[in-house]
Amino acid sequence: MTSQASPSPATPATLSEWLALLEQRHFKQIDMGLERVMQVKQKLDIRFDCPVIMVAGTNGKGSTCAMLESILLRAGYRVGLYMKPHFLHFNERARISGDMASDAQLIAAFEAVEAQRGDISLTYFEFTTLAIMKLLADAGQDVVILEVGLGGRLDAVNVIDADVSIVTSIDIDHTEYLGETREEIGFEKAGIFRPGKVAVCGDPLPPQSLIAHAEKIGADLWLMGRDFNYQGDKQQWAYGGRGMRRNSLAYPSLRGANQLLNASAALAALEALREVLPVGAQEVRTGLATVELPGRFQVLPGQPLVILDVAHNPHAAATLAQNLDNMGFHPYTYAVFGSMLDKDIEGVIGHLKDKIDHWCVTDLPLPRAATAQQLKDALLGAGVAPEFRRDAARSIETFTSPADAYANALSRAGENDRIVVFGSFLTVAGVMQARRPGLH
Repeated sequence: MTSQASPSPATPATLSEWLALLEQRHFKQIDMGLERVMQVKQKLDIRFDCPVIMVAGTNGKGSTCAMLESILLRAGYRVGLYMKPHFLHFNERARISGDMASDAQLIAAFEAVEAQRGDISLTYFEFTTLAIMKLLADAGQDVVILEVGLGGRLDAVNVIDADVSIVTSIDIDHTEYLGETREEIGFEKAGIFRPGKVAVCGDPLPPQSLIAHAEKIGADLWLMGRDFNYQGDKQQWAYGGRGMRRNSLAYPSLRGANQLLNASAALAALEALREVLPVGAQEVRTGLATVELPGRFQVLPGQPLVILDVAHNPHAAATLAQNLDNMGFHPYTYAVFGSMLDKDIEGVIGHLKDKIDHWCVTDLPLPRAATAQQLKDALLGAGVAPEFRRDAARSIETFTSPADAYANALSRAGENDRIVVFGSFLTVAGVMQARRPGLH
């Protein structure tokens, strides 16, 4: 009987140990550039023997990826999906044929990257992106969907040449890396386009820089309003593309004002791939009607109503404000709000300050997060004036965690009120964790 060799002490044994190691390893959390990632990708021989759809954008990336996955799964395809960030489990980032990757699958992929990287230093995001792309490439999928993390041109995902690239929306975010204007940011997003390949832009007002880059490299640019569009009434909607129409469509189960823009961009990508990935009308209808994605204007059942939304920049906050307006009357709205310090906190508050009566602002467990006191100061600076009574019509209270902030809002809200949890993914994740025994 032969005994198995024990694992090397340098190699973590569990997924949580791997992630803890990767968080400490590289000297910078974000280190823009593709050279190091490309070297390791080539060593790993990552290649996809199926169509690849890549999705970038300031907002709407996750929704678009989820709709594509839902429709393609309904059509019987094996779909690989890479999304980020995660809420409760890292495994949420990698999906194979509709199922989350297991710890064992991810650990094997991490070990493969570790074996090939040599002395090349990789950030947490770069290392995990390579591992998940290796996992998806080896999983024998019919189509793979890759969500871009930051920008596009210099994002680690962009070492792959996509068959169809989608840019959902362009707005001001991550200015220290992507630029201060929509024109600068649009150029970064357009970096995922490829010569001779379809490039879909779902933003109704695309920056000229995106259009110019697509034309310069010879991408086949599909623009919302020119090459595809949508129309609808209260019951149903229709998509019109370059060569096909899809009528009598169900509204996406993802709620919110911008979801038809995202759905239309997804359907444009599927139209472009219809020769290799044909999808029937019923699969589109059912896929849209059943798609699920946590934290994107996610309305939880029960009273008071609870809404989870990862709106963390002004563009997303404006959409959230519109969605709250469309919900009908609620006597009071409570907010659980936490944010990274590098976000346009004043811009986010500006869109929502007239929609919210009681603010429960929270610290977050990251050094680069804004403190609850900084958020309170921003609210006061924006003219949100609390009344100094516990039962007052307006209030601002500070908390050390999203769970504590949520517990406070829940204790004060009446059954006809609503609680909106928004801002950083960590804010929403903290409340998800607190609600977990009752969360399905």
